This record gives sequence, C-alpha cells and structure tokens, in this order.
Amino acid sequence: MANELNVPFGRGLRLRRLYGGDSGRLLIVPLDHSVTDGPLTAGRTLDDLVGRLAASRVDAVVLHKGSLRAVRPGLFRDTSLIVHLSASTVHAADPNAKYLVATVEEALRLGADAVSVHVNLGSLEERRQIADMAAVAEACDRWNLPLLAMMYPRGPKIDNPRDPELVAHAVTLAADLGADLVKTVYVGDESEMRDLTRAAPLPVVAVGGPRAGDDRQVVAYVEEVLRGGAAGVAMGRNIFQAPDPGALAARLAAVIHAEGSFVPAPIPAPEGVLS
Repeated sequence: MANELNVPFGRGLRLRRLYGGDSGRLLIVPLDHSVTDGPLTAGRTLDDLVGRLAASRVDAVVLHKGSLRAVRPGLFRDTSLIVHLSASTVHAADPNAKYLVATVEEALRLGADAVSVHVNLGSLEERRQIADMAAVAEACDRWNLPLLAMMYPRGPKIDNPRDPELVAHAVTLAADLGADLVKTVYVGDESEMRDLTRAAPLPVVAVGGPRAGDDRQVVAYVEEVLRGGAAGVAMGRNIFQAPDPGALAARLAAVIHAEGSFVPAPIPAPEGVLS
C-alpha cells in the first residue's frame, strides 16, 4: 500500500488527479505536435478533439500553453492537463534541438496538473536539454508540480533507438534529474521491456509507436507494452489521426485500466499516489 505521506501534499494531490483511475496506469494523449509539425486536428477544432478524449476517459492530455485559449476549461473536470514546456519545429537546422518555451510558473497559472519536458539523449544539443530539464525539475520541486520527462535516444551517435541499454539509460537519467514519470520508446521485446520496467526507479510510459494501419494494431501494441510492464502509454498520432479518436481512446482506456478482456498483471502505483 502506497503511503501518501511520503510526498508533499500538493504534489501528491496532483499525482492522484493525474492517475484518475485505481489501476495505477495511465493513458496520456500528447497534442503538442502542432508546434513541431503544424495543424493536427484534421478539420476538427481542438476543443472538439479534447472534448472527445475527455469523454473517453483519457487520463491526461499534453498541450502547449497557447493552445489552451482554444479549449474550454470545463473539459478538464475528469482529465488532467499537462503543459508541455519544450519545442522545436521540423524546419529547424536540427529538429532534435529542443528548447524551453514556457515555465513551471506559467503552467501553474494556467491550472496545469503537471508539466512535461523533452530530452533527446545523444543529440547535438543534449547538454542544453539536460540542463533545461534539471532547472524545470528544481522549479517543480519548489511548486510541488509533477514532471513528465519525455526521453528519447535520438541523435547522430544513436544507431538503434530501441537498444534496451540506451532506453534504460534514458529512464535512469529522467529519475536522476527528478522526474515523476518518464515517457520513452518501447524496446520492441516484451521480455526486455519487462526487465527494464522492473529495474526502473519511476513509472515508465511507452510512446504511442508508429502510425498503425487500423485500430486492432493499436490495441495489440498497447497490450504488448503493458505485458512488458509499462505503466501505460502516451499516444498521440495513432489516436488523434484515427477516424474516430474518441472511440479508439475509449477502447484503449478500457484496456489500460483493465476493463476489457485483456487483464495484464497489476502495475504498482507510484509511491505516494494511490492508497
């Protein structure tokens, strides 16, 4: 049984809100791609998309600060808001060179339940990204705001971004710098992923994977990463580019929170989150 007295009250309260269900698992939908790639809603308004996701029991969505002007606050009654602090565009000389475009204090003023920071391990600008994340982690400690670290082995020295040793290094780096949970790549093998998640000092959320051909492939991928011990998925394109994002999100939420036919082994909730 987790002891909620092990974390500061404010941080524990926000973590409990982030883990909206009692499964100890998460379905996060990143919607920060618009800064990197351009418009993402395919004819829908952002408000409509977030509304569909919130109605489908998505635990959290990730948005940039300016996007919140186009979304009704009432949609976050049962869905957490993660404000993304990093950015770069596909048009940059080095798209892997992420930099900060918002602060923890801004995110708090906007009502965020958590913030996220992107680090590309092995990129040419790794030094700055790690320093940025360390600074954000310190501010999160000051304000008791949970931190999601988005950690990717990605750069000129990275031959295999799914290398379990590289991914484990990325996870450890996130923990060492003070993150509460980490989003990183699935290593492609259940057994190797299970070894990684068992040794990880914080919950590991798997990325959503490449664009799948149909919803069945997406569900199969989520089932696989859960069997590998992941604490959930952070899936963007496979959900918001689906013909019916709300229906797919609801289906994945049932799988992740073990309401469907697939019932993976229980994943312990982060210490201090759930009683």
